[in-house]
Amino acid sequence: MKQTIRMLAVALIAGAVTLGGYKLLEEKNEPMVVTTSESPRFIPTSYASNLTETNIDFVEAAEKTVHAVVHVKNTMISRKPTNLMEYYFGGGQPRAVEGAGSGVIITPDGYIVTNNHVIANATQLEVTLNNNKTYDAELIGTDARTDIALIKIDTDEKLPFVPFGDSNELRIGEWVLAVGNPFNLTSTVTAGIVSAKARDLNEFDANPQSFIQTDAAVNRGNSGGALVNIRGELVGINTAITSETGSYVGYSFAVPSNNARKIIEDIMEYGDVQRGILGIQGRNLNSNVAEQLGIEETEGVIVGGVESGSGADKSGILEGDIIKGLDGYKVGKFSDLTGYLGSKRPDDVVDVTVIRNGRQKVIPVTLVKLETYELEQIGLELRNANREDLKNFGVNGGVKVSRALTRDMQKYDLGGILITKINDEPVNNIDDVKSIMRRVDSNDDIKLTFIDRDGDQNTFIFR
Repeated sequence: MKQTIRMLAVALIAGAVTLGGYKLLEEKNEPMVVTTSESPRFIPTSYASNLTETNIDFVEAAEKTVHAVVHVKNTMISRKPTNLMEYYFGGGQPRAVEGAGSGVIITPDGYIVTNNHVIANATQLEVTLNNNKTYDAELIGTDARTDIALIKIDTDEKLPFVPFGDSNELRIGEWVLAVGNPFNLTSTVTAGIVSAKARDLNEFDANPQSFIQTDAAVNRGNSGGALVNIRGELVGINTAITSETGSYVGYSFAVPSNNARKIIEDIMEYGDVQRGILGIQGRNLNSNVAEQLGIEETEGVIVGGVESGSGADKSGILEGDIIKGLDGYKVGKFSDLTGYLGSKRPDDVVDVTVIRNGRQKVIPVTLVKLETYELEQIGLELRNANREDLKNFGVNGGVKVSRALTRDMQKYDLGGILITKINDEPVNNIDDVKSIMRRVDSNDDIKLTFIDRDGDQNTFIFR
């Protein structure tokens, strides 16, 4: 009997404890926290994250773009010297040399954008679509400075094409796809993220670059192919890689789509590229420069000079101003500035955010046209001289050498000289240069008469 009573008491007590514990958990409704020395079987996440998608699907973007990326074959005629005489004076046995790259169809009637270096010196262009159909292509125009070219094929069928996206809205860390034809394969897709924007591969060059950097795998043959976002919009034209081996090692670069689109539209409408400039000289800010100048800003472009008569001059930008933004987009370095202006035209108005004497202000600037001409036979870029240039050199007309285009010419340090005659014919502007060069045969000597920076007149003959 005692044993029975004892068992009943234990059962009653256990039931009371169980009921009380259940009631306590039900009323407080709090999650149980378990501490353990073992690793948890889940990965904690933050509910404050702004991410709306955790699984990015590239299939739709790939399907939208893969059929609009083509293989471009370039055939050129090269002469290989067979003796010393031909080596020094030209000549040799002609032979066909083939190169290849990629291209992106941008209109249903067959306009294709690619890289200038893919089609350079071509005597014949051939385009193969993703369905293996092959067409002869016509060169419409090129821009060597940005390495962009426009070609076209003729067909009665409507072709798949890639719409342009806004490369200004790209964000670092955003997923992108590289679509191209490396190794003479049909269209190939690789994925990566935007690693950097406004990347300048040669900061000491007179022509600052502004590339989108990605880690999407890009190899030889990808040049001229598409860089697209996950919506299948064209945000860049794949152009270059940096590699010690010549193969992909994690860094690839693309011309921003806004710049490529503007160049293509200029070629189609005007026949050449219309470049708009602020009219300043400047350099990047950093800690050392800031310390030298006694300022606190370490990002931006400090104005080192303003060209007389330019938009910056007329709008009141001054030497010493620090440019921090264009139309609300941040300018942290010179390539940010040149990259954004590369999508603009002469007479466009750009709101320039500057810091002057510690105070920020926004100055609207009307861009002026950059009048340049590439004297390819010699390897010089020329621009029209302004009144101040002519006054300083004491002449009534001439064109100014803005930079050397080849390594051979860079060693002569001709930047800033004023050319007054070509082949003994006076030149007052770039149009005069174009007129003279149209009459020059590729094998003719070219005689330049110029005034150097010391004011002395010289003559060079280029063979």
